[in-house]
Amino acid sequence: MRFYFLFFLSILIISCKPIYSTTEFNLANIPKAPNYANSISWACFPNKYPVSLENLTEKYKKKDADVFYLYPTLLLDKKDNSWNANIWNNKFRDEVITKAIFYQASAWVKSANLYAPFYRQAHYRIFDERYTDQGKQAWEIAYTDIKRSFKYYLKNYNNGKPIIIASHSQGSLHAKRLIQEFFDNKPLQDKLVGAYLIGTSIKENEFKNIKPMKFKDEIGGFVSWNSYKYGKYPKKYDSWFKGSVSSNPITWNKNEEGKIFSHKGLLYDDKKVYPQSVSVKVIDGLLWTTLPIVPKRILMSYIKNYHFADINLFWKDIEENSILRVKNWLKEYKKQTL
Repeated sequence: MRFYFLFFLSILIISCKPIYSTTEFNLANIPKAPNYANSISWACFPNKYPVSLENLTEKYKKKDADVFYLYPTLLLDKKDNSWNANIWNNKFRDEVITKAIFYQASAWVKSANLYAPFYRQAHYRIFDERYTDQGKQAWEIAYTDIKRSFKYYLKNYNNGKPIIIASHSQGSLHAKRLIQEFFDNKPLQDKLVGAYLIGTSIKENEFKNIKPMKFKDEIGGFVSWNSYKYGKYPKKYDSWFKGSVSSNPITWNKNEEGKIFSHKGLLYDDKKVYPQSVSVKVIDGLLWTTLPIVPKRILMSYIKNYHFADINLFWKDIEENSILRVKNWLKEYKKQTL
C-alpha cells in the first residue's frame, strides 16, 4: 500500500494549508550539483533501466526515438526546511525510481529510449503563496539542472533522433520552459514527436509555433490535462485551471468524452494494468474522471483530486499513443527525405 500512502499524502498537501518549516534561501546550503557526464546523475537512461522497470515493460531495446522525462514534486515533507532536493540522498533517489520512473515514465518505454535526469527540484512549499517569493532561487536551481542535463543529452546521446518530452506537475512547468528555449520556433522543433505536459496549467497559446495536438496520430505539438473527480471542481478552478488545455487521454481527439470501453488501462499500485477502468469528460481546464474500477476502489472514493494519478490512470493509453506518434513521425520523416 506504499503507493496509496503517496496518493493520500499528495492530496493532503495539495488540499490543506500546512505550516512549513522554512529558512532563508542560502546558496551555500544547496546540495551538490549533478554531473551529467556521470551515470549516477541520471535516474534512468538506456542500459541503466531499473530491474523493476524492465519487469513491468520490457528489457531495454534500442528505439528510433528518445523520451526525455521530468518527474513531479517528491520533496513534500513540511518539516523539511531545505529548498532543493538532495539528489545524493538514497531515500530521495529511491522515491524517484520506485514512484516516478515506475508509475509514470514507464508509460513511454516501449515507444522511445528513456532519459530521466536527477534534478535538484524545489520543495513543494514554493507553490504556496506564502513561500513563493522566497523560493524563486530554488526554482532556478531546479531548472538549471534540467537545462544542463538536456544540453548534455543533446550533445552526447541524441544523435539526431526524434524526441518526446514527458513530464508531470513541477516537471511539466520546467518542461514548458525547456520547450520554449530549445524547441519553439527553433530548428529542434522539427525533431519534436510531441510533448506530454501533464498535471499543470498549460494555455493553448503558451508557445509561438507549438500547438495542442487534437488527433491521436498528430505530431509536433503538446497534450496536457489535470484529472479531477467527475462532477467536482477544485477551489482554485477559476484562478489556475480554467482556460488551460485539457486533452482527452482516451480518444486523443476533440471528443469531450472518453468512454470506459475505450480505456486501454491504468497502472495500479499492485503493479497490474486494469483496462476499461475509467471514463472521462473534458471540461474547461479539467479532465473529469470516474472512480476507477480496481481492487479496494472504496479507498479512492473519498478523493476528489486525482492529480497524483494523472499519468498512471491512463498508463496504457499513453503507451499506445506514444508508439503511434513515433511511428507517424518516422513515416513523415521518411517522406521528406525521399
